Amino acid sequence: MPGNRAGADEEERVPHIIRHYVRWVDRSNRFIGRFAMYFVLVMMIGFLYSAFVRVAFNVYINWMMESAQFLLSAYYLLGGGYSMQIDAHVRMDLFYSRWSPRTRAMMDMVTIWMVIAFLVFLLLGGISSTEYAIINNQRNYTAWAPPLAPIKLIMTFGIFMMLLQSIATFFRDLATACGKEIE
Repeated sequence: MPGNRAGADEEERVPHIIRHYVRWVDRSNRFIGRFAMYFVLVMMIGFLYSAFVRVAFNVYINWMMESAQFLLSAYYLLGGGYSMQIDAHVRMDLFYSRWSPRTRAMMDMVTIWMVIAFLVFLLLGGISSTEYAIINNQRNYTAWAPPLAPIKLIMTFGIFMMLLQSIATFFRDLATACGKEIE
């Protein structure tokens, strides 16, 4: 009965909307994370330029250190979702590696809600902080005094993308726990 088998295969599949969501979030975080990797290169070039100018012309560039801090912040905030996607984050592994993929997925389904709750609160704080920075034209208290709104926007966006990746991870773990795959 080939017709019945096709129906059974269809029942075993993850709903289209969830597969589409997981693929979109994975694709977006992969692009953003790989783009953010180049921030380290930009930071290194900036430091080399700063060192060259200081040695060659005895001129100190006061904005380089803050620019590097902003780039590094953007690097790890925008790379958080990608790091989670490729499972490169830190995990305390006492028993985890000994468990079957299905047991790991069930445990991850429980623990991901703590991450999601944390990210929701972090996102709410990021939105509030970004709004404050925009409304009040908040600047850093340094000689260069750059506006803080751009880095706070990047921060909030990075947290939002990691929240979306956490939800996608939950769906992937749910599918694994149910014996299904999200391709």
